[in-house]
Amino acid sequence: MITILSGTNRPGSTTRKLVDYLATVYQSLDVTPTIVDLQELPAEAFLPSVYEKKPESLKPFTDAIMHAQGVVIVTPEYNGGFPGVLKYFIDMLPHPAAFQKRPVCLVGVAAGEWGALRPVEQLQGLLSYRGAYQFPDRVFVRNCGAQLAASGIPVAEDLQKRFSAQAEAFLAFVKRFHPAA
Repeated sequence: MITILSGTNRPGSTTRKLVDYLATVYQSLDVTPTIVDLQELPAEAFLPSVYEKKPESLKPFTDAIMHAQGVVIVTPEYNGGFPGVLKYFIDMLPHPAAFQKRPVCLVGVAAGEWGALRPVEQLQGLLSYRGAYQFPDRVFVRNCGAQLAASGIPVAEDLQKRFSAQAEAFLAFVKRFHPAA
């Protein structure tokens, strides 16, 4: 099972639209991914008491990561980093089990020229600390307003091919750690 994590809670985000596109890419490879949309996090997930006791409403989000054989994280770039809600969500996941020895693939999307390179590099450090198996083939979408249609579908065939190649290779990477996948 693959989980695709939309790394922002911004309504109508380009990141979420790209996640939907990536889900179709995985579906074309006969994999139906689970999507985790941080915009759907329950309000009680942000109460100070969550550090001591996680609300039951957070369980589906946590389970989607904990039961995944591989996780694809799609992150936008906000002020030179990944969104605070993504860090918070990662902080709410069980440590170290959430990412320990779990294959993780990264995609960056940004309006700027570097395609969220900084947030992806920051996530790599965090995921290394958490013991994830990091898939080395990252995809960066720069100038997303020009590179993606309003629906989130890449305009250029080359970018579509890069996403297809990344998904196919990531599934092979996941199978190295989960042969039954």
